[in-house]
Amino acid sequence: MKFIKFGLLIIGAVTLYFSLIEAAQKPQLSKKDTQVYQQTFKKNVAENYTIKALSIPEEIDFAGEQVPLQEPDIRERLDRELLVNTYWQSNALLLLKRAHKYFPIIEPILEQEGVPSDFKYLAVIESGLTQAVSPAQAVGFWQLLRGTGRELGLEINGNVDERYNIEKATRAACEYLKDSKRKFGSWTLAAAAYNAGRAGIARQQERQKVFDYYDLLLGEETGRYMFRILALKEIMKHPHEYGFQFEESDLYQHIPVRHVVVDTAVNDFPDFAKKFNINYKILKIHNPWLREDHLNNSSRKKYSIQIPEEGYYNR
Repeated sequence: MKFIKFGLLIIGAVTLYFSLIEAAQKPQLSKKDTQVYQQTFKKNVAENYTIKALSIPEEIDFAGEQVPLQEPDIRERLDRELLVNTYWQSNALLLLKRAHKYFPIIEPILEQEGVPSDFKYLAVIESGLTQAVSPAQAVGFWQLLRGTGRELGLEINGNVDERYNIEKATRAACEYLKDSKRKFGSWTLAAAAYNAGRAGIARQQERQKVFDYYDLLLGEETGRYMFRILALKEIMKHPHEYGFQFEESDLYQHIPVRHVVVDTAVNDFPDFAKKFNINYKILKIHNPWLREDHLNNSSRKKYSIQIPEEGYYNR
């Protein structure tokens, strides 16, 4: 033990010696030089990275329903979300890249289902257009809970979870939103109810004796919810006005697929994938709703499996 302690002391002394030599060799700036350096650094930062206040749009709507921007608290709440999402540049740029890939899938379904196109921005704030899983176990682009997904007709079990199927989950979300619109008479309240639940919104309307979303005093998350949607809508529709510079080639591209229908069990998806000149990883990228490496299908149900067109994953 004594030898170990002595060795550690020697190592420490040697390290200190070389640190002192290195420090002595560095040029020492005078106080005046240090001040000049600091002023130059600050000037360069100010010239090359400017943080600007943002102009609030003169008017903005959600699904054709006007936002009362004449009210000061409404303007401040929108300003907050515009600032947060504009200056969180990496996240906003990722959303723009993903939107180019996934909006062409979501938009036609919204139109077919009679749901305004603005609801694609609800999916943006719910999941960032990823197959996210929340702490409450809400899943997928539309963050559907297990019970809600099943009520909306999605298959959810150990083998298959259609909350991860973008097309089917979008249609399920549309059903929920249309039911909420019928109940509340407003697409804005339908969006808010997607976050707080229909019962939560109805309870606050009754308690506060007002019915418009912008008149309700709501909790932090639901109170910010519509303004996050509005901010992302504004930024993603006019990205260059908010300082985002990119070419179309910088954005993520949609990969065309063909559909293979199976109505039997599949014992081994890695082997299944090889039949189409892809691997298991690529099969799962395009079919994240397949939750295991096999499919139990004793009922002979028909499943449509997406296979990417050739030429996109060639090594």
